Amino acid sequence: MGSSTYSMLDGQVALVTGGAQGIGQAVATALACKGANVILGDLNAKAADLAALEISSIGSHSVGIALNVADRESVTAAIKHILGEWGRIDILVNNAGITKDAILLRLSEDAWDQVINVNLTGAFYCTKGVLPSMVKNRNGRIVNIASIVGAMGNFGQANYAASKGGLIAFTKVVAREYARRGITSNAVAPGFIDTAMTQAMPSGDRESLIKQIPCERLGTPEDVAHAVTFLVSKEANYITGQVLHVNGGMLMT
Repeated sequence: MGSSTYSMLDGQVALVTGGAQGIGQAVATALACKGANVILGDLNAKAADLAALEISSIGSHSVGIALNVADRESVTAAIKHILGEWGRIDILVNNAGITKDAILLRLSEDAWDQVINVNLTGAFYCTKGVLPSMVKNRNGRIVNIASIVGAMGNFGQANYAASKGGLIAFTKVVAREYARRGITSNAVAPGFIDTAMTQAMPSGDRESLIKQIPCERLGTPEDVAHAVTFLVSKEANYITGQVLHVNGGMLMT
């Protein structure tokens, strides 16, 4: 993803959680290409630093920061640091997420709690943390990375589907509460994306999955990043409380 001459996000400060790899890194890169200063928050601080160094070559200022979204103190410390350095947070992308799959009767309480804590409670901590700055400036863009699974369910993913379905509902509540303050809240729900997880699937299962997608291919992290970039742009000023599905037509409602 190369640099853009159209810097629609010049001077804005963006925090992308889970930004060290995959969709998070693609989103961070896309925002930087549009001129934003991007902070990559990740549990793996070293990987976040390396990703930020690569993104900085685009020209926008980018840094990595240690962030455990499931730990309220970690979130508070990270946001305090960002506000101290940049004075504002204009964009929040809640991307950090994990999976711990098992059919319901074999799903442990620990696996349930971990997925909910990272995928849903983590978004709550981060959103609550950035809102005071956004309210003060009467401007903000919040984008939550949900999932097709949150809309249609998936075998062996009760915890993950519940977390993403909850994230969609959370998105709409934030939109209703803060639209009058100049803040939009939307979700992007990716389908099956070509990442390390899908690359590890047996070839037969992968082919069977692709046959269910009208576009006849898996999505790319960049496909998701383009959707996020639109939702944080001025062109999306009048869009809030929405779920933008990016799934190649796999889910049509």
